[in-house]
Amino acid sequence: MRALTPYLLAAVLGGVATVAQAAPPAVTPLQVGALRIGEGAPRTIVPITGATAELALQQAAAIAASPSTDLAEWRIDYLDIATDGKALVALGKRIARTLDGNPMIVTFRTQAEGGSKPIRDADYAALYATLLRGGFAQLIDVEMFRDPTLVASLIAQAHKAGVKVVMSSHDFHATPAREEIIARLLRQDAMGADVLKIAVMPQDTGDVLTLLDATWQVRQRSSKPLLTMSMGGTGVVSRLAGETFGQALTFGMIGTPSAPGQVEVEQLQSVLQVIHASSQAGR
Repeated sequence: MRALTPYLLAAVLGGVATVAQAAPPAVTPLQVGALRIGEGAPRTIVPITGATAELALQQAAAIAASPSTDLAEWRIDYLDIATDGKALVALGKRIARTLDGNPMIVTFRTQAEGGSKPIRDADYAALYATLLRGGFAQLIDVEMFRDPTLVASLIAQAHKAGVKVVMSSHDFHATPAREEIIARLLRQDAMGADVLKIAVMPQDTGDVLTLLDATWQVRQRSSKPLLTMSMGGTGVVSRLAGETFGQALTFGMIGTPSAPGQVEVEQLQSVLQVIHASSQAGR
């Protein structure tokens, strides 16, 4: 794990002094299986990135064996069968059994948002509809900038099936202005998402503070769990100290990252618990 420089720590503490003037409103906990998201320290997510069924199942087994991991994210866009709905349903059921109770987010990250494969919006919606009918996922990741009609339909289908929706936006090149980040997350809330997500790329420490400040501002206006991150080495503090700003979830890894700046989940969980315990002791 990359060490935090004194300058970055000072900047974060300065950001806390600027934006953290009062406790945020309570998050409405999201129940996913036996897991409650939005209570205690942020919940940890580890990606499954295997390009074959065998590799994906191996990664699922490692997640099931990890006491530091709360959820898995199955990145189906990495697979050689990424657009074969029938094959994905069969594999998804095997992965769910292997995870042994760990909830799973099913994600097709499109190439337009940093994923491995392109896909037309209509095919994206049809694929997700097939996966929802498969009945093995507890959550799906839906990109907010796909066709609005199809996005609304997917949200409705997911909720009818008892599946929660992580709505997402990604920028692998820059960090939008604070107002834009806030607007996207609040729009996700209004669209019916259960978890609000944005990932951005910082150019400097100031961009990290922009992401954290925006997270805090949204936290004052939405009770839904937040999953926000500033990527890369510069942004790693956003994965560690997010509870201070209202985050409910964060990504770690076991061996293979799915985005720049992810930390091994055991190290991540250790830091999260230290921050959580300290924050509780200070109340």
